[in-house]
Amino acid sequence: MRSDESLIPKHGGYRKLKSFQVAQLVYDVTVRFCERYVERRSRTRDQMVQAARSGVQNIAEGSQASGTSKKTELKLTNVARASLEELRLDYEDFLRQRGLPLLPPDHPSLVRFKARRCATVEEVRLWVEDEQGRTRTSKDKEAGTSSVPVGGSRCPSVSSSTLVANAALSLLNLGCYLLDRQLAAQAQAFENEGGFTERLYRIRNKRRRSG
Repeated sequence: MRSDESLIPKHGGYRKLKSFQVAQLVYDVTVRFCERYVERRSRTRDQMVQAARSGVQNIAEGSQASGTSKKTELKLTNVARASLEELRLDYEDFLRQRGLPLLPPDHPSLVRFKARRCATVEEVRLWVEDEQGRTRTSKDKEAGTSSVPVGGSRCPSVSSSTLVANAALSLLNLGCYLLDRQLAAQAQAFENEGGFTERLYRIRNKRRRSG
């Protein structure tokens, strides 16, 4: 046991977590996406927004709860991970049901998206505009054709909904990966150090010995 161990260790600080930042961006993108591309009366619209919100809120609540309960932190982080997985399936369903392409990770548009490291929904919007601008100025446009096959050597003509959905999926892939690592680290810490009860026991024993 560390000599300076406190009963309630440092906790919170979730705004600095990369997983929280990514989840928050996914939430903002999802709200805008649903406003523009999902039928207002559709139950899916509410479910997507709620799943995105759940990801953000449970990361924050888990981080805040970690001071007194590592078990609660693990549980809430796992809920956040499950919410993002649910949302990932919703975006995939959106594309599949409309016959829109699910872009591979090495697709030029997604490569450019990841290189931008967008932090706000406005930066995502500007990326979409740039990608569509590439299409409008492509040789295919000059030749009078509207598109080229997805995965072709030149920039494909894709709708804004396709671009945003694939950008959201790219962010979700990153968010899920980060939460998987976060869960593993939390589980290891819980196994090694225990929770509040174990910490209280160690501190009381130390005081008895020193008294």
